[in-house]
Amino acid sequence: MSLEYPDDLKYLDTHEYIRVDGEIATIGISAFAVDQLGDIVFLDLSEIGDALSKGESFGTVESVKAVEDLKAPVTGTVVERNEAMIQTPEEIGEDPYGEGWLLKVRIDDPDEINDALSADEYRAQVEGE
Repeated sequence: MSLEYPDDLKYLDTHEYIRVDGEIATIGISAFAVDQLGDIVFLDLSEIGDALSKGESFGTVESVKAVEDLKAPVTGTVVERNEAMIQTPEEIGEDPYGEGWLLKVRIDDPDEINDALSADEYRAQVEGE
């Protein structure tokens, strides 16, 4: 199976991705993470208005195999959460980089994303190249 790693995203080694559009960041989990988790059965996310700290948990994703903490790639405030994915978490895998996003966050410090991996760096890490 060929997994995609869009070049317009930055990635964490914990398999979250971030897409920055001005001061708003969209956060989700990579296709690799979805593939590793298998069937996702439950999603718990921070509430709108919650403050996130880079590297801290903003929720959990549960599959038939495991429960994983979701780690914030940046510090900021939750401005939107994907209620559709909370209701039907099994659909995250159908479009993890589009409809399957998890949170939108107003970023406190845009420089924080400089620590994240590029698509090529992330691909090399997860595919063991």
